Amino acid sequence: MNAHTPPGPEFDRRMLEALICPQTRTRLEYDAARQELVSKAANLAFPIREGIPVMLIDEARVLD
Repeated sequence: MNAHTPPGPEFDRRMLEALICPQTRTRLEYDAARQELVSKAANLAFPIREGIPVMLIDEARVLD
């Protein structure tokens, strides 16, 4: 996102109570700086786009 792009909708942190990792079925952590939901068990980070979590394994970033 550049300086001219307005921020998108905020992620509702209450969604963390309902969302789980689609691969391991474990709890996710919210990374506000990167706008991702992190599954430490799967070593994946799921993007949040325009306030909506994209919970597809094919869209997830593998953690270093």
